[in-house]
Amino acid sequence: MLEPGQLVLLISPKGKRYMKVLDLEQDLHVQEGILSMADVAAAEFGSVVYTHLGKPFRLVRPSLADMVKGVRRQTQVLYPKEIGYLLVKLGIGAGKTVIEAGSGSGSFTVALSHTVGSTGRVYTYERRPEFAELCRKNLERYGLAGHVEQVVGHDIADGFVKNTAEAGTLADALFLDVRTPWEYVHHIASAIKPGSPVAFLLPTISQVSDLLKALEVAPFADVEVLEVLVRRWKTVPDRLRPEDRMVAHTGFLVFARHQERMDEFEAHRTLGTRERKQEAARLERLGEGGEAAEAPESEDE
Repeated sequence: MLEPGQLVLLISPKGKRYMKVLDLEQDLHVQEGILSMADVAAAEFGSVVYTHLGKPFRLVRPSLADMVKGVRRQTQVLYPKEIGYLLVKLGIGAGKTVIEAGSGSGSFTVALSHTVGSTGRVYTYERRPEFAELCRKNLERYGLAGHVEQVVGHDIADGFVKNTAEAGTLADALFLDVRTPWEYVHHIASAIKPGSPVAFLLPTISQVSDLLKALEVAPFADVEVLEVLVRRWKTVPDRLRPEDRMVAHTGFLVFARHQERMDEFEAHRTLGTRERKQEAARLERLGEGGEAAEAPESEDE
């Protein structure tokens, strides 16, 4: 038997999905009839419950993807395809401490809180109170607010103050989903543990370019830019083929790792012609005599 307060997902024969917090006093009224929450509570996940008109609904335990897609939103939210990759690349797991800015509607905040668990902590920054309130409601709806500390109205141009206010609370990872992340890159190193991964989400190439230039002069290495594309296939064994539409570009992900630059390490790097040209261009942008680092073409290029 399910307990009141549990999150349940009810799926109609037509595929319509209803995610509800189980409340015995709040029956679900749908086109197919009335679903008694007492009947839902008496059932088990994976079973079928019926409306008063005899229409069947599947009862399932919501996954993290269901929760992320089910957040109430006023802003563009992260898709599961980006969220899954972010969680893996940032090394998010039980007991981790993570910084996020900004919260938006809270789709990634939900995923972070769910993944760090009761022993972890998420510090999420949002300047706009109405977005922070929506994020809070989404977290509370899923029972995940207890793992999250919301910082509302703080300008991260002044740094990430909450997690560094006490000794030993440097973050294990950091994620920025803000319009001009390059303006805040210089604050990141003091907010995370040495060697920690960071990630950024940006919608346009010009923004990515500005961010990369900022990362060049900051203590970061292993910089990577990518996008995640998903193409579904029609699940018909005799006519297996891709679907006509796909979830393509929804944003660029930029990853890096906090790493102080060391001349000794750089001196031992083996660079091909392309890498030498890129390094020369970087040094020229920094005003460090990049032209002198220009290398001739090699035979293998």
